[in-house]
Amino acid sequence: MNSLMKNLNVTLLILLVFGLYSVNTSAQQDAQYTQYMYNTLSINPAYAGSRDVLSFVGLYRSQWVGLEGAPKTATVSLHSPVGKNVALGLNIVNDEIFITNETYVDIDFSYTVKTSREGRLALGVKGGAHLLDVDSNRANTGAENNTISEEINIDNRFSPQVGVGAYYYTNKFYLGLSAPNLLDTEHFDNGGEDLNSSSLRTERVNYYLMTGYTFDLNNDLKFKPAGLVKLVNGAPLQVDLSANFLIKEKVTLGAAYRWSAAFSGMIGFQISDKFMLGFAYDRETTELQQFNDGSYELFLRYELFNRNNKMVSPRFF
Repeated sequence: MNSLMKNLNVTLLILLVFGLYSVNTSAQQDAQYTQYMYNTLSINPAYAGSRDVLSFVGLYRSQWVGLEGAPKTATVSLHSPVGKNVALGLNIVNDEIFITNETYVDIDFSYTVKTSREGRLALGVKGGAHLLDVDSNRANTGAENNTISEEINIDNRFSPQVGVGAYYYTNKFYLGLSAPNLLDTEHFDNGGEDLNSSSLRTERVNYYLMTGYTFDLNNDLKFKPAGLVKLVNGAPLQVDLSANFLIKEKVTLGAAYRWSAAFSGMIGFQISDKFMLGFAYDRETTELQQFNDGSYELFLRYELFNRNNKMVSPRFF
């Protein structure tokens, strides 16, 4: 039985990888996050500096736990105002799935203008590098019938990244539109005759639309519905809807739904003025749920500011 399940897991991952990285594949989506409302810099460069402090975010996601070779994503970002209306950010993402490993390193720049007494509009750009590594040797799982071709190998292939974004916000509302990478990039494997003229993997432009609003239910309770829509040519539209409650500005409880994909639960703790810790769990609603134990996501935010300049009522995003 164990051998059967192991072979089944390997088969599932082979199908998944070939679905994403096979010859002439039409699209590839960026990594997904359940706690996207706290990891905004990964998808929108205009978010840089919007919290008016030096903000550090670390996030780790383990997807489809129990399925061998399933996606694992680690994100580290740092952003801060550096001058009047100007902010900079750094974002690093490592995304690993089965035989592939991707690393993104981006520098973000944003410029913010006041549009009203409370409203601000930030425009951002990002530039950086993408490294793609595909190693067929990682498919050595011990399964008797290993069908991964030894020719599918890419050794840290470099490609440039350029992205743009816009982010409008007040103390209670935000609306963002972005494309983290505007370049369509094709990757080739020149080691095999069959792949000399065919794209092994293609990066497509991912478009993001996100929004949220905070309602003050009473002095100790805030409610924030939020949504994220992701569009990429050749892939299904992805819609994430979430609802979070902030209790006494210390504890966050929430739930989310990824359209036709998963339900999620979220919890967060504002440990101190500087530290916030968050956790999310996803459960698939597709047939894939019978082959894994769900997805886990851990989030940490650390912010450094002059206590005299701290926000009297911190924003819920």
